[in-house]
Amino acid sequence: MQSPAQVLLEAVSDLLELTRHAAFPLASASAWAAERDRRELLGQLEDYLLPRLRRLDAPLLAVVGGSTGAGKSTLINSLIGADVSAAGVLRPTTRGPVCICHPADAGWFTDGRILPGLPRTSGPGDLGGLRIVLHPGVGPGLALLDAPDIDSVVSANRELAGTLLAAADLWVFLTTAARYADAVPWQLLHTARERGTAIAVVLDRCPPAAMNDVGGHLAAMLTARGLGGAPLFVVPEVPLVDGRLGEPAIAPIRTWLTGLTADAGARAAVVRHTLDGALASLAPRTQALAAAADEQQAVRGQLESCVSASYGTALGRVDEAIRDGALLRGEVLARWQDVVGTGELLRRLESRIGRLRDRITAAVTGRGGPIDELEEALESGLVTVVRAATEDAAESAYACWARHPGGAPLLVDELARPAAGLGERVETLVRDWQGYVLELVRTEGASKRSGARIASYGVNGAGLVVMLAVFAQTGGVTGAEFAVAGGTSVASQKVLEAMFGEQAVRGLARQAREELLSQVEALLARDAARYADVLGAGVGPVEGGQLRAAVERVASAVAAHR
Repeated sequence: MQSPAQVLLEAVSDLLELTRHAAFPLASASAWAAERDRRELLGQLEDYLLPRLRRLDAPLLAVVGGSTGAGKSTLINSLIGADVSAAGVLRPTTRGPVCICHPADAGWFTDGRILPGLPRTSGPGDLGGLRIVLHPGVGPGLALLDAPDIDSVVSANRELAGTLLAAADLWVFLTTAARYADAVPWQLLHTARERGTAIAVVLDRCPPAAMNDVGGHLAAMLTARGLGGAPLFVVPEVPLVDGRLGEPAIAPIRTWLTGLTADAGARAAVVRHTLDGALASLAPRTQALAAAADEQQAVRGQLESCVSASYGTALGRVDEAIRDGALLRGEVLARWQDVVGTGELLRRLESRIGRLRDRITAAVTGRGGPIDELEEALESGLVTVVRAATEDAAESAYACWARHPGGAPLLVDELARPAAGLGERVETLVRDWQGYVLELVRTEGASKRSGARIASYGVNGAGLVVMLAVFAQTGGVTGAEFAVAGGTSVASQKVLEAMFGEQAVRGLARQAREELLSQVEALLARDAARYADVLGAGVGPVEGGQLRAAVERVASAVAAHR
């Protein structure tokens, strides 16, 4: 059975994995801030929480941070009694973080358990590496880390300073009498308070005559911002000796740090304070990420609706063209008249069904021209309808995405039109459908009752009449067209009834129509998939519910661990 500590470690590890894979690529109100917050949370999970939970007895890591020129390196060198971190007038001075620890604690910091994302170096640090300096000037159980400036002109330095803050058990914040009210330091102090990080504040370079006034004002500001419990040290502005502060100036800070190194209980209290604060901060921070993930899914749903509506409308247009007689106008009607004639078709169709059959039979068996032309006209009309619907769908989906803040950045010109080769695909679809209808006729003609009748028309002729029956509706056709299209519908119906019987007619036309719409739907779906491919590449795999569940498991594990 797992111990409460193991359960907590596993729950935090699970949250880390979800945070690592969370993504907010779609443009939304929360996307930019969420990605920033995700990186910060990931850094604290990787650089602080997991290493600390694995070894609660590891040395306390105190990150010395502050504004440009605050004197961080000078303070550290003075406390250590050696030039372990470069100090000077050039800015930024600290280009890479420097960690100073007692030689007995070297293993804690050289093996990558602390700040695992930073490579180690024992020489002069660079921007991407963590320089480890072993020196007995710092007591065992404590390490001081000189961080880059929080307001550095180099953006990478600022980001690294934030990363180091997230990894700290204790943040020793340096400011000066001239800059203690600046906005940037207070923003980071506020962040540290929200995350529960233990803080100590050093007011450096304070004119001796103003120490009480400035120190008192800074103390009041700390209290007003909920940081009144943080130790505050005021360092007077005094001449440096060999680049270091004299002992009287730093004695209070040295005494405080010596107390931490000498008292394991005091160190443990600092660690527990920061660890509890970091764990408590996980819930609101993760909930914010979960809300942003939900918003990403909402944006995705809206963009998917653009595509599904556009291509769904295209399918509806094809269905409408099938049902309203539109495909039987123009060239198809003319070719139908060539095959069966019109004249008194409507008045005498009932008594002349045999004559109609003979006329079609002659067209099929003796004169292939009219029936071929009718089939070609029908095929051409169907190709035109399907192709136009697909083109309109692509254009409509593109326009919808272009109007959406989340869709516009994803668009490429190719999405504004159907995928290449649409004409060939539609022609293949129509031929495949015609083949389906012919096979349907053959299957129905396998019975003894229908076989002879179908043979008298030929499979192709019978199949063509089935196709005409699919399209021969009168909705939307008016005037003279009504008579012709209506005649087409009745003629097709009568011919089919003569061949298959009344009951089979409905089934044949229905099956043929459904198959055609199914093939058109599949073609539209393949074209719409181009949008899904673009969208799929732009949505993170982690959902808001997963993040909420993970942080709830952490909260339960924390409660059980106490």
